[in-house]
Order: sequence, then C-alpha cells, then structure tokens
Amino acid sequence: MERKGTRLMRQAVKQMAVIAGILLVFCVVCRLTVKNTYYAVIPLPETAVERADELRVEAEGQEVILEGTPQVKDGYLRVPIRPGQKGDTTLNVLDREGNVVAQHELKVGRDKTVYDTSTGGFTGDTAVMIAFTVFSLLLWAIMAWSFRQIRGSDFYDYMSLYFSGFSIFALVTGVVMLNLTLRHIVNPVGFTMMNAYSAIASAPWQFMMLTAPLVLCFALAMIISNIALLRHERPRIQNILGLGIGVAMILGEVIGWLLLNRDLPGPEWVGRAENVFQNVYATVFVYLECMLAGAVICGLLAPKMIPEPDKDFIIILGCGFRKDGTLPPLLRGRVDRAIAFWKKQREENGRTAILIPSGGQGKDEVMPEAEAMKRYLLEQGIPEEYIRMEDQSRTTLENMAFSRKIVEEMQPDGKIAFATTSYHVFRSGLWAAEAGVRAEGLGSRTKWWFWPNAFMRETIGLLQKRWKTELVMLILLIVFFSILTATLG
Repeated sequence: MERKGTRLMRQAVKQMAVIAGILLVFCVVCRLTVKNTYYAVIPLPETAVERADELRVEAEGQEVILEGTPQVKDGYLRVPIRPGQKGDTTLNVLDREGNVVAQHELKVGRDKTVYDTSTGGFTGDTAVMIAFTVFSLLLWAIMAWSFRQIRGSDFYDYMSLYFSGFSIFALVTGVVMLNLTLRHIVNPVGFTMMNAYSAIASAPWQFMMLTAPLVLCFALAMIISNIALLRHERPRIQNILGLGIGVAMILGEVIGWLLLNRDLPGPEWVGRAENVFQNVYATVFVYLECMLAGAVICGLLAPKMIPEPDKDFIIILGCGFRKDGTLPPLLRGRVDRAIAFWKKQREENGRTAILIPSGGQGKDEVMPEAEAMKRYLLEQGIPEEYIRMEDQSRTTLENMAFSRKIVEEMQPDGKIAFATTSYHVFRSGLWAAEAGVRAEGLGSRTKWWFWPNAFMRETIGLLQKRWKTELVMLILLIVFFSILTATLG
C-alpha cells in the first residue's frame, strides 16, 4: 500500500508542474504585451547627467530601432527600443557636439528578443524574475502544506524529512528572489540582471551564509550537551559523536567563509572554476544542513504526536539492562511510558491493550530483554494475561517484524502503538513501516544532556540507511548548480 508521504510528493510534483506551466504562460503573455519593446538602461557620467537635455541616442545599423523619447532618471538613461534585424549593435549616447559619452551593447535574436550584452537583461526579463520568485515561494507553500498533512503512522516516512528540511531552502530562496526582483525593478542600474544571475547561481552560498548563525548556535549546543554527557558517561565513540559533529559544523562554516572571500588571480576561466568549486562545496554543505534540519524537525515532532487511545497492542522496544535483571532509567522510561498510555486508555474508554515487550538476549545479558521488561510490568501491577513477550529480536527492525507476527496471530487488524525513548521514535517508526507495521510512537523522556548526542546517532542512522539515494540526489544538485555557476556565475 502506497504511503501518504509518497502520494503527497507525487501530488506536489504535479502541482509544481502545473504552476510552472501557468508561470510560463504568464511570461509569454507579458512578452507579447510589451510587443518586443525593451528598455535599455544606460548609466551616465556625472558630467553628462548635468546636460541630460542635450543628449541624443543613435543606434549603429538596423538591428534595433529607437522608439519614443529617452528619459533621464537617477543618473541613467532609459531608452525604449524594439528589435529590427537579427545581429549585434551598439547604442551611442552623444552630447551636443557629437561626442560619445556612453555606449551600450545589444544583440537581437531570431525571435526578435533583444539581449542586453552590457547588463544581461532581455525583453520581458522582469516578468521572468517575478515568475521565478512566485515559483520558489509556492514551492515552499506546497512542501509546508504537504508536511502538515502527514500524521499518524504515515508521519514516519522519509518524505516527512524532505518536506520539512527542504521547504526551508525553498522559503529562503523565495525570499532572496523577492529581494532580487524588487532591487532590479527599483534600481536597474545598481542591480542589473547580471547581478541577479550571479545571485541565483550562488543560491547555496546565500542559504549557507543566511543560516550560519543558526548552524553555529546548534553546533555550540551540541558541544555543550556532549561535554555534559561525558561528565555522566564514560568516553566511548558513541558518546563523543555530538562533540565531533559540532566541531565539524563550525569548521564547515569557517571553511565556507574563507572560500567565499578568496579570489584567485588569473584569466576568466580560473575565476569560473573557482566559483564552481565554491558552489559545489556550498551545495554539499547545504544539502546535509537541510537533511539535518528535516531530521531535527521530525525527531522533535514525532514524540509529541500522541496516538489516539484506541490501540489493541503496545510494542515496547528493548535495550540493555543491568546484570541483576533490573531496568536502567532508559529502559524503565520506555516501559513506564507504555504503562501510562495503557492505563489512560483503559480509564478513558475501557479498552485494554496487549503489551508486547520486545527484545532478545544479548551476549552479555542474563536473560532476554523482553523477560526483564515483563518482570517489571508484573511488578507494576499489569496482569500477565495482557503481556505477550517477543524475545527473539536483535534489532529494531526485528522488534517490529517479530512483534507483527504476534499481532497477526491474535488480531490481524489490531491497532498498534510502540513505546521507545523520544529521540528514537521517528527512526523506529521508519523501521515499523519497513516491517509492514502501521504503528504510532510513544516517546519517553530522557536526560537533556543525553538526548542531543543520541539523536545525532539516530540522524546518522537515517542517512546511512538510504545513502545511495541521498548520494544520487546530491550529485544531481551538484551538477545543476555547477552548470548554473559556470554559465551565469
């Protein structure tokens, strides 16, 4: 059965294709409305501005035809022209004595479009800028709306991660494009289409720089929490993960800033190659940043989505316990969360769920994790008739798959919830979906200093699970922005 997130992603692609078509029609209509007229904007020297009423414009050849009277505004000359023959031409601004005070290069295409070689403008360029801005903002709106539609067991999907993480990039790009468009309309000399092309090509850089304060704050928080963790736990690799990631994020931003402010001397191709390398770096960083943002958003929201009290089964995911068989705080928190939901549901509607403690026996464990949890459940007053152990699993995926067999034996259409630690809810939901279990998560709290480091382990696990897919998507983005930078940057 198709997941809701996949369906929404397909729907979003169709919606954006329709919007792109509408905006394309808008650009064509605007192009036809202006009847090929292009307004060349020619900067004037200060001496010429003072004698603007004495200036005249002449075009070399028949490639363009002057149309109307040129207007002087804010230090530049606005010249209305329309295309004539295909070819290149130059507009000469002459003073009363016939001296050339300014020149402007233009080109006329076969389709009668005027291309402004001097500024990068073309007939209907403002309409294209507006369309691009609207497209970016609508992309954000559609992704944000789609993310809000995914609830219940459907929330545990990589589409949730993509919608939440990359909608931020779409929003920032849309806001940047809005700023570029307004600047180009208000001050076409100070902000030409060449400037706009460069800004569009460097979208990853702009996103990276704009979000740098948030990234640095997040990195510092990771480092602080990891230091606190090391004061309570022994220094193992998994316990210094947040520290390493925090330092790596800070170094990434610093390297990015150094690359952005570096300018290699040499011919034009050296500069373009440098721009491509810089944008490749920014694209990789931003992609990982968006994936991390999506994982953080989904990871924080997942344990806050409390399931409806209508469940027939509650799977309790196991983890390590003490050698004497008692539960440490982490595992006890999971079981207590399941018990609390079990009791609340029973009080509200009289529906009694079957508790399934799930976990096999590790090499250094005296009994299966399920057995240790069952003993605790009995100590807490849960009748044995409402407990069914699953004591063979070794991983979260097996937790879900083996527990599913118990559910199918007892009540194939039963509604399921699962209990685990808060930072583990979203990833566990993904494993549940992979095992064919439609379940909603219950998250138990843990110490503040333990949560960030553990959550980063979960995030890396999410990326590792689909590294081939993520790599392909990243390569496509790198190629796209590299071509954009090489041609426009």
